[in-house]
Amino acid sequence: MKLKEQITINNDALLTQYLEVRRMTEEICEPLQPEDFVVQPVVDVSPPKWHLAHTTWFFENFILKSHLKDYKLFDKDYHFLFNSYYETEGDRWVRSERGALTRPWVNEIMAYRKYVDEHMRHFLQDCQLDEALSDVLTIGIHHEQQHQELLVYDIKHILGINPLFPTYKAFNSSEIEPKLDEKYLKVPEGLYDIGYEGDDFHFDNEEGKHKVFLHEYQILDRLVTAGEFIEFIEAGGYENHNHWLMEGFEWAKKETIKAPFYWFKEDGVWKHYTLAGLEEVNPNEPITHINFYEADAFSKWKGKRLPTEFEWEVACKKYQAEIPDSANFLDKRHFRPMPRVGSDHQFYGDVWEWTNSAYQPYPFYQKVEGALGEYNGKFMINQMVLRGGSYATMKNHIRPTYRNFFHPHLRWQFTGLRLAETL
Repeated sequence: MKLKEQITINNDALLTQYLEVRRMTEEICEPLQPEDFVVQPVVDVSPPKWHLAHTTWFFENFILKSHLKDYKLFDKDYHFLFNSYYETEGDRWVRSERGALTRPWVNEIMAYRKYVDEHMRHFLQDCQLDEALSDVLTIGIHHEQQHQELLVYDIKHILGINPLFPTYKAFNSSEIEPKLDEKYLKVPEGLYDIGYEGDDFHFDNEEGKHKVFLHEYQILDRLVTAGEFIEFIEAGGYENHNHWLMEGFEWAKKETIKAPFYWFKEDGVWKHYTLAGLEEVNPNEPITHINFYEADAFSKWKGKRLPTEFEWEVACKKYQAEIPDSANFLDKRHFRPMPRVGSDHQFYGDVWEWTNSAYQPYPFYQKVEGALGEYNGKFMINQMVLRGGSYATMKNHIRPTYRNFFHPHLRWQFTGLRLAETL
C-alpha cells in the first residue's frame, strides 16, 4: 500500500488519473434507477449509493480536510455515515444497516462527489504534493478502483435476486469456440521469489519479497469452464462428501446448495442470471460465482487440487508475465467472463482464482502507522487468497503479485479456479 521513493510528483498526471477513475465509478452507476441505489439484500452487499459516498469520503477525509486550507466539510454527518472500517477515524454507521440510509438522497451524494472533485481539482492544480501525500492520493485512486469492482458485484446481486431478472446492460454472449483441451504448464522444483519488488504502486500485503521452495508441479493452462462444472454437478458432486472439506459440506447441506450462485435448472437446461439478464449457461465461459469450498471440491473430483498462491504467482510470471491484449477486464466493458481466446492462459481478468493459501502476512510485512494501517493487515485471518483479477477489475489495477482475499463461504463475487497437481 505504498510507493517507493519518487524524485518528482506529477500533479497533472495524478489529477488526470483521479478524474478518470471518478468518472468510471459514475459510468458503472449510469444504468441504475433511483430505487437500485439503496438496496442491501445481504450484509456483504453495500448499496451503490454507499459506494459513491464512501469513496468520496476517503478523499475528503484523508486529503482535503487536513491539507486544503479553509476547506469546509460538505456535511459533518457524512464522516459517521460513510466511514467503512477505519477504527482510527472514530464511530461509524453499522455495516449491516447501510440499506436503511434512504437519506441522504442519491442526488445529494452526487452533489457531494462534485463538491469534493472540484476541491480536489483546485488542490492538485495549486498545491505541490510531497511524497507522503502523493502516496495517500494514489492509494485513494486504487481504493476507488476496488470499490468499482465491488459495485459491479453488488449491482449484480441486487438485480440478480429480483424475480424479474432485470437487465443491467444488454451484451451479446461470445460465440467463440475456444480450445478447451486439458493441457498443463509445468514448473520445475526450485526456490522462487515471491512478492512485489519495484517502484510502482502496490499494496502493503504484497511486501516483502521473499523466497519460497516449490516442488515440481503443473497448473492448468486456462480457467475451468462452466461446462466442466456442469459435469461435476450432474455427477452428484454436491452430494458426495468424499470431495468436500467437512466445513464446506456442512455449508452446502445447511444452505441446500446444488449449483453456483445465480444458477438454476429449467426444463433440463441450466440457466443463470447475468448482467444482460437471464440466459442459458454458456459452457465455454469460465465458471464463476463459486466459493472456495466448491472450487476445492471440484478440484478433488477431478483428481487434482487448487494451486497455492505461490504456485499461481510463479506460473504466471513464467508463462504470462505481461498482461495480454486479450485479457478481459472492466476496461472492455463486457461485464461477463469470456471464453478463452487463442493461447491466452487467462491468468488475468475474467474471474478471480481461488488458491489453497490462507491470507497471511509475508515475511518482512510491516503495518503502516495511522488509519491506512487498517487497510489490509487486520483482515489476515480466516480468509483465502485469490489471484488474477476479474472482468470487473481495471487493467491498470492488477499485477502478478496482487493478493485478493475473501472468506471461503462467499460467492457473490466473480470467482472461479484452475487446477494444479504435484509431479
